[in-house]
Amino acid sequence: MSDLNPSQIEAESTAAVPPEVTQATSDGAAIDNSAERSAKTRQLLGMKGAQSGETSIWKIRLQLMKPITWIPLIWGVVCGAASSGNFRWTPEYILISAACMLLSGPLLTGYTQTLNDFYDRDIDAINEPYRPIPSGAISIPQVITQILVLLIAGIALAYGLDQWAGHGFPTITVMAIGGCFLSYIYSAPPLKLKQNGWLGNYALGASYIALPWWAGHALFGDLNPTIIVLTLFYSLAGLGIAVVNDFKSVEGDRQLGLKSLPVMFGITTAAWICVLMIDVFQVGIATYLIAIHENLYAAILLLLVIPQITFQDMYFLRDPLKNDVKYQASAQPFLVLGMLVTALALGHAGV
Repeated sequence: MSDLNPSQIEAESTAAVPPEVTQATSDGAAIDNSAERSAKTRQLLGMKGAQSGETSIWKIRLQLMKPITWIPLIWGVVCGAASSGNFRWTPEYILISAACMLLSGPLLTGYTQTLNDFYDRDIDAINEPYRPIPSGAISIPQVITQILVLLIAGIALAYGLDQWAGHGFPTITVMAIGGCFLSYIYSAPPLKLKQNGWLGNYALGASYIALPWWAGHALFGDLNPTIIVLTLFYSLAGLGIAVVNDFKSVEGDRQLGLKSLPVMFGITTAAWICVLMIDVFQVGIATYLIAIHENLYAAILLLLVIPQITFQDMYFLRDPLKNDVKYQASAQPFLVLGMLVTALALGHAGV
């Protein structure tokens, strides 16, 4: 019988394992840990490819608000401030801008995303069962409370911004209420705009481009018909971006009768509609900039469209189901930079 104690046995057993096996095991564990961290990050940000199992109620509430979707709205506020031509780099203006970003991003986008998850809990059970509601991580009363708190806080902040701007008519408050109503009819029956790929995605595109742009512009300047029409036109490019998100939900949409563009037209045709909407309407905006003699800004905007077309060919058109996230990560930075270029041009022209 051996005289070795347990620690000696463990040491000799470890020493007996070949170095390459130990290294392989270590590498495998590192890969597993990295994958787990990635899944948890996706879970928290509300992204595709997440995993269930989160127990912190605050992290679950944050996941419902999908922080990854706040970024375009926050950027829209920046564009609106730029197009007003009146933004100044002072502590007060920076603080007020941050408050408007809080309104458009965490509060009202958080409200919209939570509301959408509430009404999409059946389809998410098919497409994304790891989401908080279908996975049972949060109760329905808790979700409803979150919706109401975000709604009330958003409208209250919008009213406060109107007071700071000295608006005789509460422009930002009315926009906030209108945006919240649009979010409701987008997600909730009987209208449920998202059931129609055209109406739903345009409502989404306008919410991501036009509404925060209007808020930022109205905060520092006078919101006028030209800005309203131009941003609604730009939102047609946003419709194309919104369609990209439909490809991950094709099976669930088909089962539940939602008429997304990939369901109506098929994967290939819908992908072409998507990229044409994105490109054509950006070129249309560049054409307008040329018409108002902002040629340098127009040239920069057109140059920013070129890499988007490149990534559309490299990733999206070849396999939209597999490469939707990769395409968005690669191409969307050029689209949002183009929005800022346009805003700066409009501010420079005094539109």
